[in-house]
Amino acid sequence: MKKVIALGALAVAGTQAAQAVDFKAGDWNVALGGIVNAYYTQVSCSGDAVGGLALGGKGLGCGGESNRTTIGNGLLPNGLVTSATSRQGDFDVKALIGIYNATATDSAIAANSGVDVRQAYFTFGNAEMGTVKLGRDNGIFGANAIFSDMTLIGSGAPVQATQRGRVTLGHIGAGYSYVGYYGQIAYSAPKSSSGVGFDAAVVSPVADTPIVAAPVYSAKSSPQVQAQLTFAADGLKAWVGGKSQKFSASATGVKDFTMSAMELGASYQAGDLGLLANVQSGTGLGILSDADQGNTKTKAYFVQSTYKATEKVKVGVSYGISRNDANTAGTGGLKSNANLTLGAYYSLNKVITLVGEVGQTRSKGFSGGEAKMNGASFGGIIFF
Repeated sequence: MKKVIALGALAVAGTQAAQAVDFKAGDWNVALGGIVNAYYTQVSCSGDAVGGLALGGKGLGCGGESNRTTIGNGLLPNGLVTSATSRQGDFDVKALIGIYNATATDSAIAANSGVDVRQAYFTFGNAEMGTVKLGRDNGIFGANAIFSDMTLIGSGAPVQATQRGRVTLGHIGAGYSYVGYYGQIAYSAPKSSSGVGFDAAVVSPVADTPIVAAPVYSAKSSPQVQAQLTFAADGLKAWVGGKSQKFSASATGVKDFTMSAMELGASYQAGDLGLLANVQSGTGLGILSDADQGNTKTKAYFVQSTYKATEKVKVGVSYGISRNDANTAGTGGLKSNANLTLGAYYSLNKVITLVGEVGQTRSKGFSGGEAKMNGASFGGIIFF
């Protein structure tokens, strides 16, 4: 199970793909791998209309219905990842392209042609200088939370508004903000003998993506900056990071603001027991993504415990909550989203994991209303 979860994180992170085919072409080692998954999800929604990005509400959680069923992707999409590595002079060189697609749509005859080229980058470096990355890949901020989430290979919150044509949300919006994919120039320092690491990136600035409202900010000349300091030793990993970007107003009556967010987290593996805690806080952090609620201060908390019950079975419980500090215009009245998920993960063999999860997502409004989505998912995932 540890290997499967690691491959899932690496496939999404783009640092390495699960490799089904490896071959040598001149100075290059070429690898082709991928991921396919599908989950039966069933949800039911009840309670009040909260507004904003209320993941537990009928509009988003159940896709506008009281009850809904989808057979589609979990938190991971389907993907085909190709990479090539070589030693050129004094440098280790790598290039990678990851192409992704969704399983479920609302049509049985329309072309399922939505392709997400989430990754396309190259790296160069060595043990002395570290590694430089240029291209499109996931951000640094939030990566440890999502790639360590047990629901990465499952569904987590099976939000129906996103599962058809894309993926479920895991704990995105109810525990942490999405890691995001950006054009970037990044640097990773060599790992020190004391276990300390450092990563930083200058990121192509993005506009806000409010989902349930029109965008009101644009990206101009100021790039986004992300950085993270890590420590790893004897089963413990800890990290502290941040990101910042100026957002320029594109709508009347809206003022420019600077997104400023911080993150602190740690994970610990003691034999069969795994623990994780992560906290994010900042202005413009967003519920799902950068500045999707504009100039709003948000906090997000995520905790998780997993236990390997047998050689093939891992069980776990995870809880996350994302909370807005004030009822600003961008929140749409949303105060918080919270999700509790119980999961069981069975390694059928080296490449296939069968997954069963149940959970509840609750959304609260500043006006006192509350919406609830109960959900269950069952399916499987293969890394090849």
